[in-house]
Amino acid sequence: MACLGGACRLLPAASRAKAYSLPLLSRPPSISLSSVKCLRSSPSAFPLFLNRKFQSRSLVHPPSAGGAVGSPTCFASNPDQLKSAREDIKELLKTKFCHPILVRLGWHDAGTYDKNIEEWPRQGGANGSLRFEIELKHAANAGLVNALKLLQPIKEKYSTVTYADLFQLASATAIEEAGGPKIPMKYGRVDVSDLISRPDQCPPEGKLPDAGPPSPATHLRDVFYRMGLNDKEIVALSGAHTLGRSRPERSGWGKPETKYTKDGPGAPGGQSWTVQWLKFDNSYFKDIKEKRDLDLLVLPTDAVLFEDPSFKVYAEKYAEDQETFFKDYAEAHAKLSNLGAKFDPPEGFST
Repeated sequence: MACLGGACRLLPAASRAKAYSLPLLSRPPSISLSSVKCLRSSPSAFPLFLNRKFQSRSLVHPPSAGGAVGSPTCFASNPDQLKSAREDIKELLKTKFCHPILVRLGWHDAGTYDKNIEEWPRQGGANGSLRFEIELKHAANAGLVNALKLLQPIKEKYSTVTYADLFQLASATAIEEAGGPKIPMKYGRVDVSDLISRPDQCPPEGKLPDAGPPSPATHLRDVFYRMGLNDKEIVALSGAHTLGRSRPERSGWGKPETKYTKDGPGAPGGQSWTVQWLKFDNSYFKDIKEKRDLDLLVLPTDAVLFEDPSFKVYAEKYAEDQETFFKDYAEAHAKLSNLGAKFDPPEGFST
């Protein structure tokens, strides 16, 4: 499963880590005084090494019963800007066909979570830490700098949306726009603010799934049980491999190109798990079960879903019943996207 066992291309770990850096911004994003009314401190470090920090919180003025402006309420992200950012992400998907890498970005930010660690942000999870080079350099994150570059203009435009929310918004939107289920997301994730001065707060390398471990079933359970996920959720999330391609130069897996990928869309090349690798459906499970096309990728962590007795129950069901797959996937994706997240307001909010 080339990565976080699920949602999109959590691509398998590469043999070597590569250092990436984002272009430094010439100036911090402009924030009008009218949009920054909440003065509680919650600095958000800008990618990748800007020393400047800016307030990423916004004020929501709920109207009182009499119609007057009520007391200020601080949210980690501005709900209105979050809605607008979703529309911009939809437009980005139409032109860049970047659904898989945006799903992978959200997954890899959340998928470092360790339920055995209570301290935030050391426990990992959906806190926006993947924007820092110390984590971006991890071998399993090879190529994700490209996802950050795609989202950075949206982050600059909507400066009161946190990176943690933006990553998960992009991931869920990509699934939905590819024809997948509506995911019951909530927002308000707080960004970890400064991993440059506190590298110990960054999740250590090796938290994400590998594609070809000696014992695939044991490996998947070790990784996903550590996050608090179960066998059904492992298999459901694996189904997001219906999207995207594995590129050997990034992951060490897959063919340089196939008849399904040589002409794109987007950058050509790589090997896909499914024929229509920008369409979210249950074909991943069908294709693995039928084993008919050698141009389609099947990793050890994919094949084991029909070999392990417990995994096989769900994989067989999803191959036959797309509606059930969509329901279980949506629930598992939402659960994953909340792992390790600190919400403000504490209960989060929907858009």
